[in-house]
Amino acid sequence: MANKAITPEDAATMQSAENMALGHIHKGGPAAVMQSATSVNRNRSLHQVTGDQHFTVSEPKLPVVGQYVHPTSAPVSLKSGGDDLVTIGEALEAAALSAAEKPVEQSDAAAIQAAEVRATGRMQVIPGGVTAKAQGSACQNARTRRDKEKTKLGDVLTDVSSLLPKDKVVTREDAEGVMGAEIRNQPELATYPGGVAASMAAAARLNQNK
Repeated sequence: MANKAITPEDAATMQSAENMALGHIHKGGPAAVMQSATSVNRNRSLHQVTGDQHFTVSEPKLPVVGQYVHPTSAPVSLKSGGDDLVTIGEALEAAALSAAEKPVEQSDAAAIQAAEVRATGRMQVIPGGVTAKAQGSACQNARTRRDKEKTKLGDVLTDVSSLLPKDKVVTREDAEGVMGAEIRNQPELATYPGGVAASMAAAARLNQNK
């Protein structure tokens, strides 16, 4: 569906997926963005009639807002012993396992940056930190043709806890922020199965259930 404009049915599917991942529909989140996109697309295709002439009220020079790929699921392995809660660093390390062979893209770097900011409370990119590594890898991968030569998520996120000067337990708000960052930087408006946002969502749900 990469070239298909978002329909109300697509928006409803995303609402269902977001509700399953986070337990509710987040105002301003991906499902809300898709719902807005359907409204814009519908408005762009409205026709008005003047006499015998029909004309389209649209913006032909602008692309249709929002494209969508149906979300799929991938197993996310999160270890939490006893009453211990999962931290952001641990959630990122889970993504290093579940999406180890995924080439790092801008959407991944954006999600990782959102996670690092929430873990450390620092808005600036930390030199030599995980965000810096992810951004550098995404830029390099964009110039690399062969996937096997690209830097993978597993390369960037393995032992990521050692790169975080501070860490914190994953909350639902953290997961929502990371999901929004990943989707906003993904042309298909979808998260990657088992990727950064998916691992954060799984960690938030695990923590919430304790």
